[in-house]
Amino acid sequence: MGQVDNKVALVTGAASGVGREVVLLLLREGARVVISDVNEAAGQALAAECGANAVFVRHDVTQEGDWQAAIATAQQHFGPLDILVNNAGILIPGNVETATLAQFQQLMQVNAASVFLGCQHGVAAMKERGGSIVNMASVSSWLPVENYLGYSASKAAVGAITRTTALYCRKNGLAIRVNSVHPDGIYTPMMQASAPGVPAQFLLFDPQKNPKGRAAMPDKIAQVMVFLASDASSAISGAEIRADSAILGMGL
Repeated sequence: MGQVDNKVALVTGAASGVGREVVLLLLREGARVVISDVNEAAGQALAAECGANAVFVRHDVTQEGDWQAAIATAQQHFGPLDILVNNAGILIPGNVETATLAQFQQLMQVNAASVFLGCQHGVAAMKERGGSIVNMASVSSWLPVENYLGYSASKAAVGAITRTTALYCRKNGLAIRVNSVHPDGIYTPMMQASAPGVPAQFLLFDPQKNPKGRAAMPDKIAQVMVFLASDASSAISGAEIRADSAILGMGL
C-alpha cells in the first residue's frame, strides 16, 4: 500500500517545481490528484503524462470562484477531498526602500490570501470526513531576508494562517490537520529565474559558512509535504516543519 492510497488530493501551483513533484509522488503513493495552476499548457501536459488518476483545472488561487470550481472538480472526478496542498506562490524581490505597494499587495494576495481561501474552502470540503492541509511557507517567515520584505511578510502570514486553522479544527472537533513546510531555497524555476545560470550547488552560496550552497531539489521537499499529507503524520498538526538543512544552527 502507498502512503496515500485511495485519497483525493488537490495541489495548487502544480504544473512545475515542487508542485509537480508533489503531484507525481502522490500518484505513485496511490492518490488521485487534481492539478491546479494558471499555466494551462503546462498543467494539461502534466495531466496527460499522469494518466487517468489525474485531472487539470485552471485555477487562479486569488479568486474565490476558482477555489469553488477546483474543489468541485475533485469531487466530480474522484470523490470527496482528503488532501489539499497550498503550494502556489510568487517571488518578487524588494527591500523597505525599493519595494512598491503594488508588489507588496500582489505578494500578499498570491502567497497569503490564497492560503486563507484554500484553508477556508478546504476545511468546508473536509469537515465531515477529515483530511490534511499542507501549506508552503518559507524560512523567510522567521529569518530576516532584507531584500525580500514582501515575500517574507506573505510567508509569515502563511504560518499564522496554518497555526490558527489547525487550532480551530482541534477546538471544534474536526479531524483536519493543518501544517506548513518552511524550506530554505528550492531549485525550482522560480528560484532559477532569480539567479539566472546559477547551478543548484551554488544557490544561496556563502564562501565561508556554506561553500557548496544549500538549495534543496524539489523532490526532497515534495517528500516532506506528502508525509504531512499522509496518515503517517497523524500526530502532527499546527506544526511549522523546517526543511532548511539546519540553517539556524549555521548562523545564516
